[in-house]
Amino acid sequence: MRPLIEATHLSKTFTTAHEPFTLFSDLSLTIRPHQTISCVGRSGEGKTTLLHILGGIEPASSGTILIEGRPIHENTNLLRNRFFGFIFQSFHLLDDHDTLSNVLLPAQIAREPLGKTSPYYKRACYLLERVGLSSRIDTKAKFLSGGEKQRVAIARALIMDPHIIFADEPTGNLDSFTAEPVVELLFETIAEENKALLLVTHQQDLAKRCDTRYTLSQGSLIQET
Repeated sequence: MRPLIEATHLSKTFTTAHEPFTLFSDLSLTIRPHQTISCVGRSGEGKTTLLHILGGIEPASSGTILIEGRPIHENTNLLRNRFFGFIFQSFHLLDDHDTLSNVLLPAQIAREPLGKTSPYYKRACYLLERVGLSSRIDTKAKFLSGGEKQRVAIARALIMDPHIIFADEPTGNLDSFTAEPVVELLFETIAEENKALLLVTHQQDLAKRCDTRYTLSQGSLIQET
């Protein structure tokens, strides 16, 4: 099968007041359909930056990224909305919007019909049922627990039926008791929806759940054997 993402010789350099700072250089990574990949490393190594580059949120300083054989810059906005799904550590929900509206937000941005008979409304209801939040469909996000917010974020990431999910420290704001069922749900849903997953974390136990594991350290991406 053709890779979903082929990233080659990526580098990221920041301009500082004194001299350029290179976070990493010459990184290459391939993500294939239905593959689960984790990337671990200490804080500040560039895990989130790498995820953002692969997901089209920010550009690399050099290197190439092909999405199913085509350069990522050809249609970055469309890719971010439909090809990629994102789960962030801080949830990034709209606190004054209800659960259903938060899940439907990517479809709203895409200007898709959102009425009760629309495919996206039906999929949102299905996903909320899948993550165990059907009874909270009308609840504003600010009244949800941390675990509930992250489950909403999982449903939102899947609403546009993306090919790959990017998860940035998805349990970073959850205690261990709350995190475990969220992790189980994430991997079960990824498997059932036949999605690929790129997970960045500093938690080794979480990383080991993935098929393929990398460590980002001192600017190098090292695959574990």
